[in-house]
Amino acid sequence: MADDLSTTIAEAARLLAGARDVTLLGHINPDADTLGSALAVGLALHRRGVKVRVAFGEPETVPESLKALDVAGLLVHRDSVPAQPELLVVMDTGSLQRLGPLGDRVAGCRGPVIVIDHHVSNTRYGTLHCIDEHAEATALIALKLLDEMDVELDEPVARCIYAGLVTDTGGFRKAGPAAHATAARLLETGVDAYSVTRPLMDAHPFAYLGMLSRVLARAELDQKAAHGLGLVHAVVGMDDARDVRSEEVESVIDVVRSASEAEVAAVLKELRPEFWSVSLRAVSRVDVREVAQVLGGGGHRLAAGFTFAGTAEQVVAALKGALERVES
Repeated sequence: MADDLSTTIAEAARLLAGARDVTLLGHINPDADTLGSALAVGLALHRRGVKVRVAFGEPETVPESLKALDVAGLLVHRDSVPAQPELLVVMDTGSLQRLGPLGDRVAGCRGPVIVIDHHVSNTRYGTLHCIDEHAEATALIALKLLDEMDVELDEPVARCIYAGLVTDTGGFRKAGPAAHATAARLLETGVDAYSVTRPLMDAHPFAYLGMLSRVLARAELDQKAAHGLGLVHAVVGMDDARDVRSEEVESVIDVVRSASEAEVAAVLKELRPEFWSVSLRAVSRVDVREVAQVLGGGGHRLAAGFTFAGTAEQVVAALKGALERVES
């Protein structure tokens, strides 16, 4: 894997060195890893005179907590992404479906499609794949690419990488020694860990408290699910999410997963009437990536997701069925 990764990273750097117009895409409902990775590489290219745009398919606007990462104004609305990009870099996105409305840009691309990701379930839909499923965050692979490109790691670039790393490791709770060493390197550029982390993980508008109280009051625990290991789930309907940002909705899973009686946690998020994005988390014994794949999704062993059309009850029934199909 290491040799394969170093080879593809070198090839990606070579392709980007000759590029004059680069589009970088993140997945729908973007988080700090997908956008931090894209903005870090995009900023490096922008400084070299490359025409750069960074975009994602949904929602309409960038999450408020991520806006500060875009110091050069590289983020554009999805409608500004060319139908036939010259060169495409897709960050932290395991499948075409995760690109949402921008998925057709892959087939329409006139040049290389570079996929940079850490999801073991990645479907290899590009022309060059820089994938390391052992990396705690895609941002770490993006940093390897920046190093290969001989980019000077300064605070604005390092801040983007740090944002992806700190969030995808759960505040470094899931980080190994190498990731901690990388964090030290990033902080040495002048990154202020607190100012980066607070808006991403610890700050919510007051309306979040009301939304959370309504959603948690309806949460359900089924200790017989997942072969008796337990499932806790909560539902965030469109009405629940009306007065909060997308990042507030995404953060609900971190509260629900704290129920100690359940190995698996799920949060159903209604994107449009009876169409759901479902976040899955496991403590240690259930591979929720396999569960998600049964339902057309993917992800990591302990963090995954899928989309589903139907009622909330149908989603939960399908999830419980998939849990029974996967060995624990």
